[in-house]
Amino acid sequence: MDRGEQSEQRPTGFRFPHTYAILFSVVIIAAALSYVIPAGEFERVEVGDRTEVVPGSYTAVEQSPVSFFELFKAIPTGLIDGANIIFYIFLVGGAFGIIRATGAIEAAIQKVMLMVKGNERLMIPVIMLVFSILGFTTGMAEEAIIFVPIGIVLATALGYDAMVGTAMVTLGAASGFIGGMLNPFTVGIAQEIAELTIFSGWQFRSVVYFFVLGIAILYVMHYAKKVKKDPESSLVYEEARKGHVNFTDDVMNFDELKKRHIMILITFTVGIIINIYGIFQHGWFLTELSANFFVIGLIAGLVGGMKINDIFDAFIDGMKLVVYGAIIVGFARAIVVVLESGVIIDSVINGMSSVLDFLPPSITALGMLVIQVVINFFIPSGSGQAMTTMPIMTPIADLQEIPRQVAVLAYQYGDAITNTIIPTSASLMGVLAVSGIPYIKWVRFVWKVTLMWLIIAAAALVVATVMGIS
Repeated sequence: MDRGEQSEQRPTGFRFPHTYAILFSVVIIAAALSYVIPAGEFERVEVGDRTEVVPGSYTAVEQSPVSFFELFKAIPTGLIDGANIIFYIFLVGGAFGIIRATGAIEAAIQKVMLMVKGNERLMIPVIMLVFSILGFTTGMAEEAIIFVPIGIVLATALGYDAMVGTAMVTLGAASGFIGGMLNPFTVGIAQEIAELTIFSGWQFRSVVYFFVLGIAILYVMHYAKKVKKDPESSLVYEEARKGHVNFTDDVMNFDELKKRHIMILITFTVGIIINIYGIFQHGWFLTELSANFFVIGLIAGLVGGMKINDIFDAFIDGMKLVVYGAIIVGFARAIVVVLESGVIIDSVINGMSSVLDFLPPSITALGMLVIQVVINFFIPSGSGQAMTTMPIMTPIADLQEIPRQVAVLAYQYGDAITNTIIPTSASLMGVLAVSGIPYIKWVRFVWKVTLMWLIIAAAALVVATVMGIS
């Protein structure tokens, strides 16, 4: 689940700026630019159920610089403007908090892992597939951390290493997160901002997802085969020899899969199906989706035999885990509030669009991907990045006659892919802390598959642009 990037303990000395500090700095810069950048506006028209920018309609207007106090008012205004998304994240996070408290997800994953134990041919692809499903339905990110020790135990028991155990869990979840077909925390939010039907374009995303997952599975299996043949070829051979990445079977302490767990998983699956049906048949949006997730959580808690107080304790715990990522939406929205108050957001859009006028649409789409990759290093929160970039990228897509869905895809891939390698990703650093794998050795392992994913994403954007996917 995308929760933003929580602060973590770092060595003394240089410390990378907090994500909130970066966002607030951008708010200040945006306010300062309102004194420098000429104010201007585009005409906008209603086309169907969305508002579109009229190409060639940009005109200069009276300068409206943002005052010192207005700069600070932008924060609560941003929180209010993003309230529907913020409370959506809270309610979904709370629902997943209840489901996790039942132990159903852990029990099911452990069952799958134990079923394939002893069958090297099936273990890697099956486990990666399971985690990828959790990635594209629940946005699994930090949750993967608790399963890494189990993955390492199974991998080492079969003659592999800790890198294989870590990779099949984290790269599996990452593959689904990149696919994002039903991920409410990235694709859902970006499409809401772009005024697209929630989870529209899932067919195209599914095709790309299978390529992404397939490449990851083949990559991990190739490395595993090499380690099995020659243990000393393991990137973490020295760490294993010194006992830095060893786990024992006592990490396998989750409940065994019981009937109530199965009923909870069925409840969750039915709930997702109802959401999909509601979206495409009844035009459900964030309010309806939030309500349905709340119902799913309550039913899961009751089926799991939890007392009513325990259900709501778990609900609150789930919301606590997403506070960071939820409130960051408001801070990100504050940037747009300042740009709009200073009447310079259209000036920024016009300037960027003018540069892109000389490029073919497919190259413009690739430029959007590069921008999102760079921004992801500094704002590694999917929801925060969506709130920061999509209000600008959406009208640029209109001006460049690129489908808005392509702009969402560029954001989606730019946000998700590099989370597997950037040091500002708290979920990645948490995984490495648990596994005992040094960051530099993880980079040596993962950079090739990350590059291949970026190539797949670039190709997908070109194809989507040519196809005019909507």
